[in-house]
Amino acid sequence: MQAKRVTRQRSTANQDENAGVASRATRASTKSQVGKSVLAPAASTKASAPLNRKRVALEDVSNFNKGQDAGLEKDGKKAVKAALVTKTGVTKTKTRTVLKEKVVEEVKATEVKPAAKTAASRPRKRSNSSIRATETENIENEAPVEEKIQVAPVETKKETVAQPKPTAVEKDGEVFAKEPINKKSRVVEPAAVVLQEEEEDDPLMVAEYAEEIDAYLRELEPKGMPNPEYMDHQDELQWKMRGILVDWLIEVHTRFRLLPETLYLTVNIIDRFLGLKQVGLDKLQLVGVAAMWVAAKYEEVYSPSIKNFIYVSDGGYVEDELLRAERYILTTLDYDLSYPNPMNFLRRISKADDYDIRTRTFAKYLMEVSLLDYRFLEYPGSLVAAASMYMARKMYNRGSWNASLVHYSGYTEEEILPVFKLMIDYLARPVKHEAFFMKYADKKFKKASIKVRSWAKSAAVHYKVDLTEPVDL
Repeated sequence: MQAKRVTRQRSTANQDENAGVASRATRASTKSQVGKSVLAPAASTKASAPLNRKRVALEDVSNFNKGQDAGLEKDGKKAVKAALVTKTGVTKTKTRTVLKEKVVEEVKATEVKPAAKTAASRPRKRSNSSIRATETENIENEAPVEEKIQVAPVETKKETVAQPKPTAVEKDGEVFAKEPINKKSRVVEPAAVVLQEEEEDDPLMVAEYAEEIDAYLRELEPKGMPNPEYMDHQDELQWKMRGILVDWLIEVHTRFRLLPETLYLTVNIIDRFLGLKQVGLDKLQLVGVAAMWVAAKYEEVYSPSIKNFIYVSDGGYVEDELLRAERYILTTLDYDLSYPNPMNFLRRISKADDYDIRTRTFAKYLMEVSLLDYRFLEYPGSLVAAASMYMARKMYNRGSWNASLVHYSGYTEEEILPVFKLMIDYLARPVKHEAFFMKYADKKFKKASIKVRSWAKSAAVHYKVDLTEPVDL
């Protein structure tokens, strides 16, 4: 045990000795390096002196040794300026003007030389392609004018024969005719044209079953129509209150960006329910909100939640009240929501109108008039759609109500005229439903509500519509 301890002590002593030797070696190396660093500046100054002189001559403006070389840089700049003056003979203030004069003289000289060359130059040889082009241009310009003059009167004669003299209403319709026409738009000739053959190859149009679907929808119409005189059985409600409710629902419908079918089904549910049950004035808004919620579930892909409808009604109702109102409305209607709205029939009539965007947009506006005016409750949706298309075509002077339109709408011009005059009566009166008016005053709907009013006022005089009769709108 003692021997082991001795060896350990000796090993530690050896380590200390080696450490001392290493420390001595490092100290010696550091001394040598310090000695070299002390001597280095003397050699570096000799080598760096010419470099510093070149930087001053080249006008080095770096921040290196800025305080020491400030005087040298100033002297260098002065020397460069003096050299420029001696070469050009111009001072700094006059350099720009002199350069401008030199550039102008050079430009004039270059312009004069090509002009002289072009004036005295020989005519260039023309290629065969250019000669042919000029020959064709000369032939077109030399075309006889008699042919053009002969074609114009023939077209005017056809137009005068086909169209009668414009009435006062048609002159007002010229404002609409000035708008850009759709490329697909055309005036349908007065002949029975069945357009089903054009869509037989398109499976989405279901051309094979179109006639059967249309016949089935017309069978459902009488079943889904409300009682047009149901307000006589309501003690606290009036037609004016119904118009205010529908106008507010149109605003909500626009805010939620719902489908048009949802709006038509909502109003149909309200009218059918009010025709069967008496409702107080304090519950009228609840009926409207619940009806739109049911219609959105039936028509929309993604319907708004119950919280959205409660928020729209300013928190006037609780979720439980809205759920109970929904159940009560559905049980009263026997869960029958199969209502063929006017949009289904308008799409079919638009086929005969060549799917013109302008007339279809104005027809949509005119169809929504039937939602606000209670006098349209006695007419089916198919007749309202036909009258809307009839009036839109009148405004744009798109021809008569021909056999093709009669075939696809199912109504003649005589059957349409009562609803047509009723639309004029509503539109010619002062605006009472602002939300509906502002909705169609947007550019998205071609400002239909603004343009139709000016036409309806002149049409009321032409068709002898009595506007003095009081209406509770």
